[in-house]
Amino acid sequence: MKNVAIITARGGSKRIPGKNKKVFSGKPILVYSIEAAIQSGVFEEVMVTTDDKEIAEIAKAAGAAVPFMRSGATAGDFATTSEVLAETFEKYREIGKRFAHACCIYPTAPFVTAKKLKDAMALLEREKADCVMPVVRFSFPPQRSFVIRDNSLVYRWPENRSVRTQDLEPYYHDPGQFYCFRVDSFLQTGQVVEGKVLPIEVPDTEVQDIDEPSDWVLAELKYQYMLERQKKGGGTE
Repeated sequence: MKNVAIITARGGSKRIPGKNKKVFSGKPILVYSIEAAIQSGVFEEVMVTTDDKEIAEIAKAAGAAVPFMRSGATAGDFATTSEVLAETFEKYREIGKRFAHACCIYPTAPFVTAKKLKDAMALLEREKADCVMPVVRFSFPPQRSFVIRDNSLVYRWPENRSVRTQDLEPYYHDPGQFYCFRVDSFLQTGQVVEGKVLPIEVPDTEVQDIDEPSDWVLAELKYQYMLERQKKGGGTE
């Protein structure tokens, strides 16, 4: 029973064509996730699940395994991460491989580092959790948000209009980077974020959704900022 890193990198992408293999700050963006997983030293296997032959070659060149190709059923626009993982574990079972823990890493997550993965896997095992995932705090309290009703701007929660922002409970969201989890828990529930879920908080300077070309530019700027902080000793290792 070992640990496996599963990087989900399908070939299709409508808004940014070829997104998972597009060059990001000097190398295919997929490679960052592979390198972080390998350098963490906590996975016996680092694999990429893909339906794209070019992505498969990039993955292998970066040191990842591609033991099988993803099916058409899990390569479409509406396939969920859980469906991709379920297929991956089933294919591993067919070739006689089982894993105790896994980490699903998205291929467009250059802010994922070896240290973050190592810390997450250590927390998962130490606390006997079902899942460990990064979270980022909302920069402005959602409790003070507005909605538009009948073309007018109104507070969604009027009772919070005079509450100091520092007195409101912090809210967090999923940055869409990685999930470390117990395989048996996932196979029982069909869900990754389920049961005892523990957080690793990350700063918003190391988070960026990459859905549009402008997002890509922002991500590269944030990535360079992260590298500069690392050089000065104040960033993520």
